[in-house]
Amino acid sequence: MSAGSTEEPRVRLRAAIAGLPAYKAGAPAVPFEGTAYKLSSNENPYPPLPGVLKAAVAAAEEINRYPDFASGALIEEIARFTGVPADRVAVGTGSVGVLQQLVQATAGPGDEVLFAWRSFEAYPIITQIAGATAVTVSLRSDETHDLDAMAEAITERTRLVLVCNPNNPTGAIVPRAELERFLDRVPKDVLVVLDEAYVEFVRAEDYPDGVAISLDRSNVCVLRTFSKAYGLAGLRIGYAIAAEPVAQALRACAVPFGINLVAQAAAVESLRSQDALAERVSELVAERERVMAALRQIDLAGRYGVELHDSQANFFWLRLGARSVEFAQACEAIGVTVRPYPPDGVRVTIGEQEANDRVLGVLRSGF
Repeated sequence: MSAGSTEEPRVRLRAAIAGLPAYKAGAPAVPFEGTAYKLSSNENPYPPLPGVLKAAVAAAEEINRYPDFASGALIEEIARFTGVPADRVAVGTGSVGVLQQLVQATAGPGDEVLFAWRSFEAYPIITQIAGATAVTVSLRSDETHDLDAMAEAITERTRLVLVCNPNNPTGAIVPRAELERFLDRVPKDVLVVLDEAYVEFVRAEDYPDGVAISLDRSNVCVLRTFSKAYGLAGLRIGYAIAAEPVAQALRACAVPFGINLVAQAAAVESLRSQDALAERVSELVAERERVMAALRQIDLAGRYGVELHDSQANFFWLRLGARSVEFAQACEAIGVTVRPYPPDGVRVTIGEQEANDRVLGVLRSGF
């Protein structure tokens, strides 16, 4: 600073932060003459399960107190539900919050985090925040993980491998046999994370049991969330199932009191409402299959050059390329907000039937 200058010295910030890609949340529903719908975030269109809101309201009466630091009741309920010892469970602010704890615990400057692309948008952001290097492997032409290429991309610097299953935003799964072959090739000191945010919507018979695999392989961790099927996106709560040393490291990296008491109470009650959850998820899956059947009747390949692939999540993916933004704008014009990922494609969440039918109408029209 020159003599006589009044300019204050700038606080020194990490260069990695300045170059972070921005996380783009799903846009809200737009003003519309009639009912507007938001299909841009993979949210549950239904309210919380019966009894969950009551439990949350009751817990809110004590918000003058800190929540249980250890989330003991919730961890015990997750352990019971998944059939694992409680010392293998860790919780966080959504599965993405737990993932950030995982990256902090495993990777830093000079280390590599490996994942497919395109996949969950938060992966490269979290990696860069930790100072690690993101290594990406392109999806195959059928929108699935290229696990052979991913195995070849593992180096001595690889600390973490992320496998989104089903994959966001494409909805494709990694079958059991493929995953097992891949895991056989991964060094035992490299942690593999199975991100199962959409596991409840899967109906494929060859989908792997991630929890069972994590019990058999100490370098496998499973991520799950209450944001999707359980409809608790606004409370931000997720969990991991991992070997005890990994779960312990996750707890060490957690923000103290990060899981608020309302979220803890709602999640516990949600886990105790499996019959109601199964009914609700079945309705969403049935609507997904109805929409996918309608999409197959539209000449997507002839009109748009789009090959439709199966989705096992609560959304579907259209690789519209250069027309992605145009399609999103056409949907917005009729009161439906979807999620474009230019220049690749568009993800559309399965929502209310009226909203889904409007999207189908846009595709039939040629937009």
